[in-house]
Amino acid sequence: MENNAIQVNSEIGRLQSVLLHRPGQEVENITPQTMERMLFDDVPYQKIAAAEHDYFAQTLRKHGVETVYVEQLLEDIFQDEQVLDAFLTDYLREHYYTGAAAHDLMTYFHTLAPADLVATIYAGVRRNQVSFKRPSLHDVAGSDAANPFILDPLPNAYFTRDPQAMMGTGLTINRMSFAARQPESLISQYIIQYHPRFAGKVDLWQGRTGDARLEGGDELVLSDHVLAIGVSQRTSTRSIEKLARELFTNPHSHFDRVVAVEIPHNHAMMHLDTVFTMVNYDQFTVYPGIMNEAGELNINILEPGAHGELRLLHRTDLAATLKEVLDLSEIDVMETGNGDPVVAAREQWNDGSNNLAIAPGEVITYDRNHVSVELMRQHGLQVYEIHSSELSRGRGGARCMSQPIRRAPLAN
Repeated sequence: MENNAIQVNSEIGRLQSVLLHRPGQEVENITPQTMERMLFDDVPYQKIAAAEHDYFAQTLRKHGVETVYVEQLLEDIFQDEQVLDAFLTDYLREHYYTGAAAHDLMTYFHTLAPADLVATIYAGVRRNQVSFKRPSLHDVAGSDAANPFILDPLPNAYFTRDPQAMMGTGLTINRMSFAARQPESLISQYIIQYHPRFAGKVDLWQGRTGDARLEGGDELVLSDHVLAIGVSQRTSTRSIEKLARELFTNPHSHFDRVVAVEIPHNHAMMHLDTVFTMVNYDQFTVYPGIMNEAGELNINILEPGAHGELRLLHRTDLAATLKEVLDLSEIDVMETGNGDPVVAAREQWNDGSNNLAIAPGEVITYDRNHVSVELMRQHGLQVYEIHSSELSRGRGGARCMSQPIRRAPLAN
């Protein structure tokens, strides 16, 4: 697309612009009773989490990266009352509020200034904030009535990588796997559709409707022709095939290979980028625990086939597959925790493989994963460490917390 607002053709091109969300009150609104439903293993301390996120953003800006905040974009589009009402109608409908209950909630929302409304959407709405004239059954009986929130908070929203994935000149707006995160991609949909920064200036590869699960942490742009996508706890094979068909036939797409990598389906390894990242032209980090005892993975390369069908090529060796699809003679694969089974497991839990490349050979990563950090430095990488005592409790690192909007092209 001409005048495109998105330009992401690699994992490693110099990062120019990135989408962030600063963790707010929504993190404070996790309780021990709701942790599992909110997809958390602990309750982060919001004040420190926000300070750590500010340090992350400052590190990005120090290296010339424009930091764009989702919450500001949402506030911008809410200046248009028609857009605001359309969003709130969809937001409430997806929470099963219609009729009189929706009317009461809409009335409450319209009492808030745009900035306060955005903060409330993220923080959630407690029962004592809204007086329903005609309560529904779930307001007075059952487990829902015991929940202090009538609209849940969105504590995972600081992981901006997942609700959408920007690649080439477009993006996928994702059908999130769990209810706790589904409103995040509704926010993405409205920003892309209505914010002047993006409206009419991007290609949409796949929308959030349907039942095909897809999350951005599983979508990696290995080159301007090759994607890697995780078959994971959060992304289904159906969504990968659907996306591949679109990319292979859309005239605005240059992608002609999708590498589907199956990883264990659990919370510690929820996305491909939590166990594998590209950090230089020929350098990668990987958690060895995703492989079997023979060092093998279930990998399938999808390519355009005859008569509009997909061609599948099965592989089991990750390193060999990367050399094949990227036309490399040699690659350097660094194992999380230097491959030590205890260190690797500990640092993987704290996203030791979830590195954000801001340029070829330059990465941002959590300081707590000191063995992996030292290993990357020994392999010639420039590593910028960020604070991680509270942010890491959400099970996501620097790549998870960032959605590149633009990267500079790579030198041929």
